[in-house]
Amino acid sequence: MSGAAVIRGAAAEGGVSFGREAWRQVWASWLARACLVVLGVFCLAALAGETAHAWYAWQDVTPPWQMQDLSARYLPPGAEHWLGTDGLGRDVFLRLVQGARIAFQVGVVSSLIAIPIGVLLGCLGGYFGGKVDDVVVWLSTTFASIPGLLFVLAIAMVVGKGLLGVFLAIGLTTWVGICRLIRAEVLQQKERGYVRAARALGFSHGRILFRHILPNVIHVALVSFTLRFPAAIGTEVFLSFLGIGAQGEPSWGVMISSARLRLWQGMWWELAAVTAAIFAVVLAFNLLGDALRDALDPRLRTVQD
Repeated sequence: MSGAAVIRGAAAEGGVSFGREAWRQVWASWLARACLVVLGVFCLAALAGETAHAWYAWQDVTPPWQMQDLSARYLPPGAEHWLGTDGLGRDVFLRLVQGARIAFQVGVVSSLIAIPIGVLLGCLGGYFGGKVDDVVVWLSTTFASIPGLLFVLAIAMVVGKGLLGVFLAIGLTTWVGICRLIRAEVLQQKERGYVRAARALGFSHGRILFRHILPNVIHVALVSFTLRFPAAIGTEVFLSFLGIGAQGEPSWGVMISSARLRLWQGMWWELAAVTAAIFAVVLAFNLLGDALRDALDPRLRTVQD
């Protein structure tokens, strides 16, 4: 058996080889399955909303969720409008689906910005140490010391109103926590036997870091994704509520902003629908993140075994 094969086997003992077992453990929990079903429903709604949005944009016609019918204002939930209508006669259910599209866009894109930055800087700082680690710690400390909301608002205002500003604002302000977690994990992994063996065999730093250490700490990024995603959605809702986020789109924050003024007049269905959707998505992601952490964290698995 070659030295590289020995190292891969040692690394697998450290956490690479239990992917299928971890998935079976997650799937064995009825609560995790329920969360996956809820998130699957919203994901399908977001995909359907994206398809419909692209089709109506290509046809250059007004989509049904933007059509105003003042004769159908504030209709309660019924057979024709499942979740009722808003103050302009627009169907709340269709707008809720489009809000899911925007929410998932923000969650995915901002996570794709924040997680790679946090993982890369955390790996570099934890593995190389010294001045590299000092720079990473300084960057993370500096970003963490800036008030998060003000930083998000500043980036959004500089880039401009709209989803692009939201993507960049959330993505560039939420990598610090991931970076610190990855750095701590890499500091532990680089002292293990398989890393010392890889160094003795003359493997390059890049190969050791990204082929052997990273697979053993990637579970941290995966769990962080399940936590960053709902946090990004909440931030987008808040920014849209303030009028900085989505423009001309039925974002959940825009729907809350328009629905709150009529709540005390008995028009509760729009606000209730949006609140229930946000609650379901955030709760499902948080519970799923807990299940993934229990299944993927090697230390917790060792304790359970």
